[in-house]
Amino acid sequence: MFKNIISLSAFFVSAVLLFTGCKKTEYSFGAIKAPTGLTLNTVIAGVDASNPNGNGTGNVAITVAATNAITYNIDFGDGKTQVVPTGKINYRYTTPGTNEFTIVVNAIGTGGSISTISKKITVFVAFEIPTAIVTALTGGTSKTWVTDKGAVGHFGVGPANEFAPIWYAATPDSREACAYDDEISFSKDANNNITMTIDNKGQSFAIGAASAFYGFSGGDACFAMSIAAPRKLSFMDASTGSTAANSTRIAFTVPGNGIINFGTGGTSYEILAISATELSLRNIGIDGNSWYQKLKVK
Repeated sequence: MFKNIISLSAFFVSAVLLFTGCKKTEYSFGAIKAPTGLTLNTVIAGVDASNPNGNGTGNVAITVAATNAITYNIDFGDGKTQVVPTGKINYRYTTPGTNEFTIVVNAIGTGGSISTISKKITVFVAFEIPTAIVTALTGGTSKTWVTDKGAVGHFGVGPANEFAPIWYAATPDSREACAYDDEISFSKDANNNITMTIDNKGQSFAIGAASAFYGFSGGDACFAMSIAAPRKLSFMDASTGSTAANSTRIAFTVPGNGIINFGTGGTSYEILAISATELSLRNIGIDGNSWYQKLKVK
């Protein structure tokens, strides 16, 4: 009986030792503290009265701060994210045009605790226009153009899937006088943003299909349009299906009514060809046709 008690005691001791040896080691990370007082501040480069969404560089200074935050995971709203331990980063948006982005920040605290904040910003990003086009269009500062009325096809039209005025190409000096006296100036700033100013001497020509677009009625005619205010152009890669054989593949949009030296109801223009003295443009009018104009340096 005594031997059995000893054997049973030994069994229990062994079992206790085995259980103790298999027990999982526990680690402590300290108290879990979620970040508090999370703030998100943004400064868009070049914002002023004339450039409410920035100077076109796309640069935005982002500053995030919180109590008990170890690091910050920033989603910039353009498909990119980055871990920023300091909470401070100068980020550059690259999507051309004026776009709204929602910045979402996850502030990470101890034990993986997270606090979140978000903010919407609107940023203007100027398309990086090829240097050769900037130089030819503006002369490096500002350059004034007029209709090249002596050139065949200075005013023309064709089907939307073509890149030449195969239906009609005006012969020299054959159009309305108001289509010939406009002075179109292209100017650039330090960030290569290009602004267009037009002196139309009080009237601009428009095709009949687009007269209502400009607030008038009737057929092809000269209309009293006020278009003197400077307009900042938005440049982009052309999406018309053109090739290097028939175009520079660079386009721009004119805000407002979109008119340059004559109106078609279209506001986006593709630069088919450009040199220091000649400029050939194509746009799709409100009638669905492709319209052409040729300019020369004044």
